Amino acid sequence: MNDDAFWALIDELSRRPGDRDERLEWLRAELLRRPATESVVFQVRLEDACGTADTRAVWRAANRVEGGACTDDGFHYFTLWLVGQGRKVYESVVADPDALADLPGIRALAGRHRNEWGDDEWPEWEELDYVAQDAFDELTGQEDDDGEEFLDAVEEAAEELADELSAEWEEDDEPRGSRPEGEAIPRLTALFPVKASGS
Repeated sequence: MNDDAFWALIDELSRRPGDRDERLEWLRAELLRRPATESVVFQVRLEDACGTADTRAVWRAANRVEGGACTDDGFHYFTLWLVGQGRKVYESVVADPDALADLPGIRALAGRHRNEWGDDEWPEWEELDYVAQDAFDELTGQEDDDGEEFLDAVEEAAEELADELSAEWEEDDEPRGSRPEGEAIPRLTALFPVKASGS
């Protein structure tokens, strides 16, 4: 599965009807139709895309939307959600996190307390991180090994694809959130002002 094939699956996932569970079931079925190695490479490319989106600028935007309550785990789930929006949205937000303000799903959250957000509205998608392993385990009969074979295969495939993958995993010295919250995200700041952010 090359990068274009990965994004073709993700783009179709983003367009599918139904709730998130129904869309994930479609993705799982698609992976089950392919060799188990495709699930492994799908996971490698998913993790790479999330790694590319793991920037302080994107974190500040996610934290603004979530009212200052975006945890480390929550931010990882946010990057999964962002990938799940499709390649065009993903690339636009990575390039300019303020582009989140253009997304109808984000605009629909503005002015509402986080407690009022429905499960399918949250800009987090933890479950997307598990679908490839579920498919791999079913294809290989490894449901009882706690995912060890899958994780080993993902690590090996990531090493093989290292030259092709885009994510940079090195941390820089600037801690997250050390710049003013509204910097470079004026439209999100207008949609989610501090007093209305739902802390």
